[in-house]
Amino acid sequence: MRADAVRNREAVLRAAGRLFDAADDPERVSMDDVAAAAGVGKGTLFRRFGDRAGLIRALYEERAERLYASLEPDPGRPAADAVGDLMSALLRFKIENRALARAFENAGGGPYTASGYDRLHSRLTGLMTEARGPDSADFLAHALLAGVRSDLVEHLGDWPEERLRAGMAALVRSVLSGGGSPGRPER
Repeated sequence: MRADAVRNREAVLRAAGRLFDAADDPERVSMDDVAAAAGVGKGTLFRRFGDRAGLIRALYEERAERLYASLEPDPGRPAADAVGDLMSALLRFKIENRALARAFENAGGGPYTASGYDRLHSRLTGLMTEARGPDSADFLAHALLAGVRSDLVEHLGDWPEERLRAGMAALVRSVLSGGGSPGRPER
């Protein structure tokens, strides 16, 4: 990529990030708004990102990559603690990127199409298997990730952040402490 194209891309992503971070309604952030805030022509946006959904995806995935990089596994950490840390970090990410995450899911991306979803799911499945065994680990990893969907975080948006964090911690503890066979009650 040419140097000016790299600069324009970075300027667009920074401008779009500021606009989405400030937005109450992500649908009100237009390509015109982003182009004006970035100081580029609207055509530059369409050539670089294709459409609004492409711009949203690029910004979301750029931010998500920073999150994924911060979640490097600690081999000495117990798997159950690592599950809690991972889910807490994902919840914090969704809270901090509330409007952008909503825009990403509303643009047809959905949480399952983000480039890192499979990586997160695989990591959670491995941790769940290590912490409580392989039974249902795959499904439980999906279920935990559903607890940080942006539509749920938005729906609970009037809750204090501590209540959301406490709820996530309780969900993780509950999932990790389970493990009975289907049809047989836990003792």
